[in-house]
Amino acid sequence: MTVAAHEIELKFLCDPADLDRVLAAAPAGEDEVKDLTSTYFDTPDRDLRKAGASLRVREGGGKRVQTVKRGEGMTREEHETTLNGEGLDASTPPLDQILSRAERHALRPAFEVKVHRRQRLIRHHGAQIEIAVDQGEIRGQDRTHAITEVELELKSGGAEALFDLARALGRSAPLYLSFEGKASQGEALLDGATLAARRGDKGKMKPTATTGQAFQTIARNTLVQIAANAQVLRQVRRPEAVHQLRVAARRLRSALATFRAVVEDDRFEGLKAELKWLADSAGEARDLDVFLAETFAPALAADPARRGLAALGETLEQARSGAHARIAAAVASARFRELVLEAAAWAETGAWLTRTDTARERPARAFAAQALTRRRRKLLKRSRDLAALDDAARHKVRIEAKKLRYAADAFAPLFDAKAADRFLKPLKALQDDLGQLNDAATAERLVGRLALDAPAAFAAGRLAGERAARKPALVRAAAKALRQLEDADGFWSR
Repeated sequence: MTVAAHEIELKFLCDPADLDRVLAAAPAGEDEVKDLTSTYFDTPDRDLRKAGASLRVREGGGKRVQTVKRGEGMTREEHETTLNGEGLDASTPPLDQILSRAERHALRPAFEVKVHRRQRLIRHHGAQIEIAVDQGEIRGQDRTHAITEVELELKSGGAEALFDLARALGRSAPLYLSFEGKASQGEALLDGATLAARRGDKGKMKPTATTGQAFQTIARNTLVQIAANAQVLRQVRRPEAVHQLRVAARRLRSALATFRAVVEDDRFEGLKAELKWLADSAGEARDLDVFLAETFAPALAADPARRGLAALGETLEQARSGAHARIAAAVASARFRELVLEAAAWAETGAWLTRTDTARERPARAFAAQALTRRRRKLLKRSRDLAALDDAARHKVRIEAKKLRYAADAFAPLFDAKAADRFLKPLKALQDDLGQLNDAATAERLVGRLALDAPAAFAAGRLAGERAARKPALVRAAAKALRQLEDADGFWSR
């Protein structure tokens, strides 16, 4: 028999040494200890993964239970089937909807998860919540990945109680909200990408979504991206993870501005400010990464003996090491942990969801059409006579182009894909050209802040000058992309 339900769960990463402290801080309840082995299945072509689903068979306590999950964020669809004997039951829903018969026959073990679980069932603020503390590892393709997690699953009651308990436990030890289930961690292990930067997934919005659901889709997606890249940066230095963390913070901040009329409440401005703090925290490291990769490295490759270049490189690397250490400290801080948890709590249970106005229930397509029209109009107005603008004014144009790009990427799944691609092509070109212009202006400010000796200062000035010399060509290219964008049909108006 298959039992279908919606799992409501929060997952946290935790240091193994802190697990006992977390359990000690939790309310008393019924305790149970289990050793669990879970085998995750997929086809050779990873068809379940492509469909946003996972399939596992868990063994423990003398039982074998098959579970299919799909969805994202804290709420996921869950289908459980108790198995009798060996093998899978590939005929159960929703496997029969997700995979063809041939694909179901092709299901094979992909990786295995073994954990020692301590779990407790408690009552908290009128809700029944299961706390599970897992220690173990994922094994696949001769690779292993250690896991130490705290999971809070809502069995009954309101989701507000789940977040309230998370806040209380977070005061006992550092808990980092994570959206990576064991299935996605196993997939990353198979890909050899457990410490890879995480890009945003822009294809999740459903054409039938309401405006409120559309905002929640963007919020969940950006929080996944923020949490995943922060996890990488707490362990290693990855320039791309810095970039993607900053992009995600800006995407969510831009979404707040786009959806302001729908989601603004008493926590709105505070969340905007904290997202700005996070994006700004990554700014110095990102600027140095870009300068070293796009300006310094090509110059060094072209002429390694150029006067002052080696000394400049040493200073730049020292500055970059310090900047990366600061962003790593930021994403390990209590301030960061609180930001991610409170942003998730607000997106899922905030006061904006209880207002009686109808804007939240309006079809997302209608809201998107108005928002995109407004964003494009504002960009075109600000970018008039682009060649005559100074660096600061062009930077403002770039910000408007980014806001339009973030909104267009997010809303594109609501409309015709080919029409969206045609519109996005000149927008991407414009953003690239304006980005290079901004990098040139940033390079001048960046080298001006460094303490350089005379040879290094000479090399830095020469590099900045060479970059500045490219400005006229970039301005012409940006102006051309602007004209194409102005002539392009809005894919939302069809």
